[in-house]
Amino acid sequence: FDETITISDLEDLLAVFAGIKGKDLKSVFEIENLGSLMNDSVPDGIKRSSRYMEHHVFNSVQSETQMLRYLSKLQKKDVSLADSMIPLGSCTMKLNATTEMIPITWPEISEIHPFAPTNQTVGYDSFIEQLKDWIIAATDFDDVSLQPNSGANGEFTGLMAIRKYHESRGEGHRHICIIPLSAHGTNPASASIAGMKVVGVKCDADGNIDVADLKKNVEKHSKNLSALMITYPSTHGVFEEGVKEVCELIHEHGGQVYMDGANMNAQLGYTSPGSIGADVCHLNLHKTFCIPHGGGGPGVGPIGVKKHLSPFLPTHVTRHVGGEASAGAVAAAPFGSASILPIS
Repeated sequence: FDETITISDLEDLLAVFAGIKGKDLKSVFEIENLGSLMNDSVPDGIKRSSRYMEHHVFNSVQSETQMLRYLSKLQKKDVSLADSMIPLGSCTMKLNATTEMIPITWPEISEIHPFAPTNQTVGYDSFIEQLKDWIIAATDFDDVSLQPNSGANGEFTGLMAIRKYHESRGEGHRHICIIPLSAHGTNPASASIAGMKVVGVKCDADGNIDVADLKKNVEKHSKNLSALMITYPSTHGVFEEGVKEVCELIHEHGGQVYMDGANMNAQLGYTSPGSIGADVCHLNLHKTFCIPHGGGGPGVGPIGVKKHLSPFLPTHVTRHVGGEASAGAVAAAPFGSASILPIS
């Protein structure tokens, strides 16, 4: 039903149902009284008494052309990459070639159900494996999960892998996650959701990790140290010279290094999370690897891990993915937002 339906159309429809019951429509109710009958069924306490849709837009925009002009007017009130730089900090935005988006318009990509049987997803499985191999080559990790569908989801997934790793070694008591005060806000949030206690580390005058304060906290929490979350290059865009020593320090005290891959753009071709000393790192395919980003999605936040964390990658009830000692799935589909992977 929409604005094109008339009282006569409604009358014809209701007459069909009345006829099935062997009754005349007018003997059931008068169509003109339908509105009052419906109002009587609504309790007085929730009936609308105020006026609505009084904004002039609802009355002045009366054609498709006027609607497009109105939307364009609203659009111009916002700042976009067409107007200027967007100051989004560590979210390393970029422009995307239109041709990169073409594959997601193909029915072979866009019309496959996430739970489709494997004999219908041979092509999907092929480019998923190829993308995983590329990510492994770029990061120097040993395994990858494409299931997380956001950066924050990737953080949580990586931290849960670390938690399950400690539990598998009989060290489930390790629950301290050390995070520099300069970190992105999702870092402490993800650690808390993963059941860890967050301990903040100071930064020096230049914004780098205060190594002395880090050492003090690592030694203080050595027996319960689970992980360090570090962004490299740092949120303020500096390659901290002591990053390898920081990773070694954490490992010496039994902890794992989680690297936030928000600034992975700056590492490509120069270094990699795996060679630096990270045990796990999430990437943002929707930032670093061409998928358009903004407005809440879509996104892909895969994690790369060293061999010892591979058994703890997320699994799924519909497909054999992940590790045997996983904490379970972190997304509704086995490969997360798989339909946008071809863009990368």
